[in-house]
Amino acid sequence: MLMLPPLAEALHAAAGLIAAVLAGRNFDAALARAGLAAPLRAATMDLAYPALRAYGRGDFLLGLLLERPVKSPELRSLMLVSLARLEARPDEVHTTVDQAVTAAARLARGQFKGLVNGVLRNFLRRREDLLALADADPVARWQHPAWWIARLQRDHPAHWEAILAAGNSHPPLCLRVNRRRVTGADYLDQLAAAGIAARALDDTAILIEKPLPVERIPGFAAGLCSVQVWGAQAAAGLLDAHDGMRVLDACAAPGGKAAHLLECAAIELTALDADAPRAARISVNLKRLGLAAKVEVADARDIGAWWDGRHYDRILADVPCSASGVVRRHPDAKWLRRESDIAGFATTQAAIVDALWRTLAPGGKMVYATCSVFGQENGAQVEAFVGRHADARLLPTPVAEPLARSLATTVSTTRDAQPHDLPDAEHDGFYYALLQKD
Repeated sequence: MLMLPPLAEALHAAAGLIAAVLAGRNFDAALARAGLAAPLRAATMDLAYPALRAYGRGDFLLGLLLERPVKSPELRSLMLVSLARLEARPDEVHTTVDQAVTAAARLARGQFKGLVNGVLRNFLRRREDLLALADADPVARWQHPAWWIARLQRDHPAHWEAILAAGNSHPPLCLRVNRRRVTGADYLDQLAAAGIAARALDDTAILIEKPLPVERIPGFAAGLCSVQVWGAQAAAGLLDAHDGMRVLDACAAPGGKAAHLLECAAIELTALDADAPRAARISVNLKRLGLAAKVEVADARDIGAWWDGRHYDRILADVPCSASGVVRRHPDAKWLRRESDIAGFATTQAAIVDALWRTLAPGGKMVYATCSVFGQENGAQVEAFVGRHADARLLPTPVAEPLARSLATTVSTTRDAQPHDLPDAEHDGFYYALLQKD
């Protein structure tokens, strides 16, 4: 096989991953299947993620630059990756074009080298006019599907532009300090000693100013901290579990929120998930942190398969959802999702919370949580649940400062009264509702 220079090799590998996504495959699965060595893997991800976030823009530009559609998915994907890098690295345009042409040598015995060179140089010549046209097209400008944009305009009329912009940004790296092993202040000192710039968001949440691999995070392997976005850290506080309580974390994999609950209180925790490989990660993560829980592999809706008949004092219903609030971490999702999927998620969510409600003790509390910003999965879902269950009471969802300052909250209706943790520079998008059983 033709050996390529490092950038050309990464461009070629990134094009293969994007071609897999456009064929309907999950990015993480395609990346795992590629089996890339560590240095190439990192370089490939640095190219593929921005190109996937900007797919709507790249697809629009290629429509203007190509006289006819290309049949090769890898060729099209190579041009998408290259266009994204041309926009992101305007000081390296000549290198990008040269290395993209070199990468094209691997495709169909090099017969596409001239086409790649011509398309990219044509973009550079017409750049100002082409980008003006892209900015006038909603999908190209906001880099999200048209249906996604329309839903956000309806669900968040005051915030939809900011949500879309955040969805196209590089995600922040936030840590949660394991309070059973170290204080937030002491861990900040350890980061400073290692030359890692960071700042505290609250007592246990720390934002790393420049993302880095977990292997370079001091004490990570020893269980001093976990990677967990700030908004996700609100769940444990809302659930308000105390020592001695029986607590269920449904849909718990890979175990971040379960671990946080155990760090906060000495509870009897059951962590439940339907996916066996993902459930195995719960035990691995808990072991690293020096924590323990009962891990069950079962569908939360089938309580006969996992429930022992003893009621729980607290339940975290972190239900499957569209993941529209964390799309910048999974940019393939916005292009693989279809609008009809949202109704499917809503049906599954309703079945899960209805089943879980039967296992909650009278007086107990359940937190309904999603990483979605779509109302059908959030406020509308909770409103319908309360309407189905006469013994369910919707409680205010107090969130400790300073996280509360980031919550966009309205109080006009039951549907709007719960906080959306909208994505911005510091955290991703989450929704929480606190329910009590009378």
